[in-house]
Parts: sequence; C-alpha cells; structure tokens
Amino acid sequence: MKTTWLLAAVGLSASALAMAATDKDAEIVKRIKPVGDVYLAGDEPVAAAPTGPRSGDQVYNAVCIACHTGAIPGAPVKGNADDWAPRLEKGLDVLVDHALNGFNAMPPQKAMASEEEIRAAIEFMSK
Repeated sequence: MKTTWLLAAVGLSASALAMAATDKDAEIVKRIKPVGDVYLAGDEPVAAAPTGPRSGDQVYNAVCIACHTGAIPGAPVKGNADDWAPRLEKGLDVLVDHALNGFNAMPPQKAMASEEEIRAAIEFMSK
C-alpha cells in the first residue's frame, strides 16, 4: 500500500512538473514570437481588392501631387483658378482625355487611375 501511494505521489509530481514545463514553454514561445512576417516575392498574402473608386483627394495625393504643386512648370497648381480656367473652358471631358492618354508634357495616367477617378481628381484640383 505504501508503494501505491509512493507511485501515485511520484506520478502526480511528474505530471505537475510536465504541466509547469509546458506552461513555461508556452510563455517563452509567446515572448519570442516574431513581431512580423517575412514573405518572398510571389508569396505575399493576398490583399483585399479595393471596394470602389478612390476619391479625388485620394487620387490627387497618390498620383497628381508630384506635378500639380508648382514643381513642374506649366502644370496647373491645385486650387489656382487662373491656372485651371483656360483648361476648364475646353471642357471636363477633354481634360479627362488628356489626363488618361497624355497631353504635351503630361504623361498618360490611365495605368494609375480609372476614368472616374481622374475626373474626380480634376474636379478636386480645379476648385
């Protein structure tokens, strides 16, 4: 009977030590877990598709801002009515076509934004 109790006590002690080691291992793994992931080219996780067209402000800040802040001579500056007036006289459709397909020194932007987004950006910049 003493042997049974002794075996039971040893078994319980071993179980308690194993559980403590498992908890401690889990804590260590949690502490040393990487803060980020590294992906090789082509293995990146799939990003969510855009839910709709970007606003004029978003397109301006992503595509147009480099040239339409006065940095490029001849490019109409955002919010400058004098720069935009002669262009707007041609009509918004003409401006959208020029932005999409390129015109004079302006390169085509159709790879950067949709027609709807370009239209919204022009309306945003010309106000």
